Amino acid sequence: MSRTAPTEYEVVQGPEPHPARTGAILRAHPEVRKLFGRTPATALFLPLILVVQLGTAYLIRDQPWWLIVLAAYTLGAVVNNTCYVIIHEATHSLIFKGRAANLLAAIGADLVHVIPSAVTFTRFHLVHHRHQGEFDLDADLPSHAECKLVGNSRIMKALWVAFFPLMQALRMPRFSKLISFWEPWTVVNALAVFAVDAAVFFLLGPWAFLYIVLSIFFSIGLHPLGGRLIQEHFVVAHPQETYSYYGPWNLSALNVGYHNEHHDFSAVPWNKLPKVRALAPEFYDTLFWHRSWTGLLVRFIMDPSLSLYSRITRPGPEKRKVLTGGVGRVPDSVESLQKPPSAADSAA
Repeated sequence: MSRTAPTEYEVVQGPEPHPARTGAILRAHPEVRKLFGRTPATALFLPLILVVQLGTAYLIRDQPWWLIVLAAYTLGAVVNNTCYVIIHEATHSLIFKGRAANLLAAIGADLVHVIPSAVTFTRFHLVHHRHQGEFDLDADLPSHAECKLVGNSRIMKALWVAFFPLMQALRMPRFSKLISFWEPWTVVNALAVFAVDAAVFFLLGPWAFLYIVLSIFFSIGLHPLGGRLIQEHFVVAHPQETYSYYGPWNLSALNVGYHNEHHDFSAVPWNKLPKVRALAPEFYDTLFWHRSWTGLLVRFIMDPSLSLYSRITRPGPEKRKVLTGGVGRVPDSVESLQKPPSAADSAA
């Protein structure tokens, strides 16, 4: 393994690997199609999440600061991470059939996130699936400014992980010419989240609000759960560019670690993703996969051969049409990601 971290993104000319593997799996195991569908019961997590987070915020509102930090790290982070996964499921229309119902579910899961992000996430995440690795379209890729700022410093890599929610938000302006971020649903999302913020701050107090804020940063930051940021697409076994995690955190994270399976079959809900691997083991057991998010996070920070540039990119189309409008237009429609591949797709 090279001990020098990359200082630029690796650029490959070939397509991203998932469509070809999807077709190969469907030819070998057509029964995978039976896993396509939705899990409405996922929405049942929403009231539980709100009760746990707001109830905990109430209980610790007069406690010492260190107890608030401990509660946010041990409980709040886990609950908030589940919120992100529910938003992700709603983005792919894997909870309900209608777009409005899924957006409402996503906003419900967003209520404890302080800064509204659910509706915006539905835009850039669907683009990520259709244009994986295309720098000008894939918001999952760190900006060059991020990469150069962090460099290969262990301290800077740790700070990047710790403040990842902020770093991701700062990427969005670079996509403003391609995607319109404002629509009525964005306003609904903002009003709902800010209303909860105000209620927590003024009714429960600033310490309760601090618990909610810390829960966000720990849920995708310097916490074992933060290993997911590195797991999904950071290259640790070249030339593989997408990785799965098969460890115990999948229990609370609703199988979000099954990332290769999800990219191959985005029409399969979280509770059936392990069945994809079970039905097609010859396709997944041969791939590199992660056993520990904690170990991976420590490795990313300490390993001088890994940097934010440890990602694979590919050129996008030479000409792109500027896209504006609703969530469903970027790209095509949310429902289009649900449709089983056609015979032509499967033969590709």
